[in-house]
Amino acid sequence: MENVNNLTVLFGTLISLLLSVVAYFIKQLHTDFKRMEKDLVEVKTMALIIKSEFKSGNDLLNQKVEYLEKRVQTIELSLLKNQDHEK
Repeated sequence: MENVNNLTVLFGTLISLLLSVVAYFIKQLHTDFKRMEKDLVEVKTMALIIKSEFKSGNDLLNQKVEYLEKRVQTIELSLLKNQDHEK
């Protein structure tokens, strides 16, 4: 009977140790997921910042192109008028 009690205590201790190890790794996994979630939020924020900077830069370039196109068109018209007056 004493062997059965010792065996039960041994298995109980072994199961407790194994559950403690599993709980430790689950806790570490949970911590890693929280850290990954924080990093993912930072990446999303940086992506939005980069996207908005790219969009504003693109808008500025489009404005410059439109201005230059209007300027070239004005110069072309003035050159055509000057050629017509010379004839």
